[in-house]
Amino acid sequence: MPTITHLDYVGVPAEDTARAAAFYADVLNLRRDDHSDAEFWIGDQCISIWEPAKFGMPFAPQKNAHLALHVDDVAATRKELEAKGVEFAGDILDSGVCHMAFFTDTEGNDLMLHARYAPAA
Repeated sequence: MPTITHLDYVGVPAEDTARAAAFYADVLNLRRDDHSDAEFWIGDQCISIWEPAKFGMPFAPQKNAHLALHVDDVAATRKELEAKGVEFAGDILDSGVCHMAFFTDTEGNDLMLHARYAPAA
C-alpha cells in the first residue's frame, strides 16, 4: 500500500488566472511564490491557481470543499475583507469549537475564514 507523506498543493480552478491571482495577493494578502505568478503560500501549504480550459476541461468552481483559512479573529478579518469588497454568505457560524465565515473568490470557489477556540469534543 502506498504511503502518502504530505500535501503538495491545493489546485484552485480559475477562468482568469490573473484576476484570481490578484484576489489571492491583493485581497487575501497571501505570499506569492518566488517562481510562479499563480502560486501562493499559507504557511507551508501551497495554493496553485490553474485554468481547466487550458487543459481541455470545462471550468467549474470548487463548491462545498471550503479551504479553511486560519485567522486569529474571524469577525475582525471579515470586516477587513468586507472593506475590500468581499461578500460573505450569512453570519459568522459558531460550531461550538470554532468560528467560520464563508465567502467565494473571484472565480466562485468556496472559501472560509476559520478560528478554532476550543478542542473538539
